[in-house]
Amino acid sequence: MSGSALDRFQLDGHVAIITGAGKGIGASIARALADAGADCVLTARTQADIDSVAEEVRARGRRAMAIAGDVNDLEGLARLVERTMDEFGRLDTVINNAGGSRSNPILRTRVEQLEHSFRFNVSAPFELVRLAAPHMLAGGGGSVVNISSVAAKNAVRGNLTHGITKAALDALTRLMAAELAPKIRVNAVLPGAIETDALRGWLSAMDTDVRETMHRNTPMRRNGQPDDIADAVLYLCSPAASFVTGELLKVDGMAAEDLIPHQLPDL
Repeated sequence: MSGSALDRFQLDGHVAIITGAGKGIGASIARALADAGADCVLTARTQADIDSVAEEVRARGRRAMAIAGDVNDLEGLARLVERTMDEFGRLDTVINNAGGSRSNPILRTRVEQLEHSFRFNVSAPFELVRLAAPHMLAGGGGSVVNISSVAAKNAVRGNLTHGITKAALDALTRLMAAELAPKIRVNAVLPGAIETDALRGWLSAMDTDVRETMHRNTPMRRNGQPDDIADAVLYLCSPAASFVTGELLKVDGMAAEDLIPHQLPDL
């Protein structure tokens, strides 16, 4: 491997698809990849959000294309990849950031809720990689980063749906890494509590001591920022991580498993 250490974090000439790119972690990832030299294809449900992020990418001297869509529309993912190839002629990186779920205690969880979350967190990332991989292989290889969650590793009461589907995404990450190596590397980042608009909104509705509890139960004594995740993603996408695949990288400040103790009663 040649070049300086900083050179190995550059993505000049690369093209990246980033889902959930309109705000929060996805927007931070787009800015980080653009800073490193990548052109970005941004998708999220709200056109205005991704248009704004696209302007930030262009301000960094990189090309950007903003395509509104819902990753749960699997046919839409095919159009996303097709438009990327039509516009840029190559595809090097896929960031599966879009996802999420709302968990309830087990006896209040219905199979329809679980299946919807599975489609959002597992089926959509799988389908996007399946569609993108032939183009990445034809171009000599590339990198996939899935945004999972520490919920995949933790057994916390009341977190059934999110924990199950993110654990499945982690398994998918390692299985894809095994099959797509050596040309395509596949890794996952597992965020902890990250100060996105969603988390700040939730905290604003809670007692004032909840944030203090989170900080107290985290050895780094703070919640994460979207840039903390973006920096980890940049590393995994870059040549600096050329020997890293199948890894599940926790970025959570070493927080306690039960960051905010839930008071669900025994059944």
